[in-house]
Amino acid sequence: MVVSIPRGLGSGADALNASPTVAADPHHPALLVLLADGELHSGQWLAEKLGLSRAAVWKGIERLRVLGIDVEALPRRGYRLSAPVELLAGAAIRAALRSPQSAHLRSLELLFEVDSTNTRLLGAPAPPDGCADVLISEVQHAGRGRRGRPWIAPFGGSIALSMGWTFADASRASPALSLCVGVAVARALARAGARGIGLKWPNDIWFDDRKVGGVLLELRAEASGPAHVVIGIGLNLSLSAAVRAQIEATGVRVASVADACGATPSRNFVAGAIIDELLSMLSAFEQHGFAAFRDAWEALDALRDRRAQVLVGKDAVSGTARGVDHHGALRLERAGRVQEFVSGEVSLRLGGDDI
Repeated sequence: MVVSIPRGLGSGADALNASPTVAADPHHPALLVLLADGELHSGQWLAEKLGLSRAAVWKGIERLRVLGIDVEALPRRGYRLSAPVELLAGAAIRAALRSPQSAHLRSLELLFEVDSTNTRLLGAPAPPDGCADVLISEVQHAGRGRRGRPWIAPFGGSIALSMGWTFADASRASPALSLCVGVAVARALARAGARGIGLKWPNDIWFDDRKVGGVLLELRAEASGPAHVVIGIGLNLSLSAAVRAQIEATGVRVASVADACGATPSRNFVAGAIIDELLSMLSAFEQHGFAAFRDAWEALDALRDRRAQVLVGKDAVSGTARGVDHHGALRLERAGRVQEFVSGEVSLRLGGDDI
């Protein structure tokens, strides 16, 4: 069972030790909790609520800004976030889990800030077979994408989630797992009301030929033994015009889940639905492998029958994408012949742009 600890306006109570699996809400700064509604609050009101001086409130505002949290200051009127924020809450995340899957969730840890959720979980003891450990953070300082690229996660408008899982047989942790993760995320987003979500082989979540999120799998394995796999998911839930421009300045065409929903869905619900779908997927993947998800992946394939370019090192191979084989390898048709490429070895471009 996962226990959610209610919190007040302070830094938060210590997690209960009565259960081996605890989902404690992050230690949100008390000032952030007061500002989360996006409304304008005077410095005097904030100071009174917090029992602090006006100068201490100002220092707190500066600390939030250092963390990348956009706090507006209106002279003689007060402070507000640039937009309301739904802070992470264990109970709300837990509510999106369906009972058969929740039994496999050993731990759910919510942090306010972390270097990288993947790095943190990969360095922790692996969960036992058939169980999962999940870590989600409000602020991620060193998020990583594929090939070591930095992952920009705007505060309050993104999800940075990692799940640790143990495969008793390391050979089961095949490269096709990342494709199955994509299917699980797409299903979770559909539950949140998203329409038109697609998948770009092998790691990207797409909407309208733009990147909504990505999957990063990292592995710690023993020869002829078990494998500790950490599944990292970075997802743009909503994007301001400024953040969208910042990300696109890196050369990535970007979109958000809100674009596919018409409105921003509950951040906690999306996180819970992703955990739920991942747990369901992993159970089926261990039993049946990629075969259980190939048809679903093909239905979500955003590049099927389109011109594409595969980068193998510094060499570019152009052709027409023809889906994947039964191992999850990309099939690229060129000059009447189909060539296959394995995930992890190549990058894929559409129309010459790395997306």
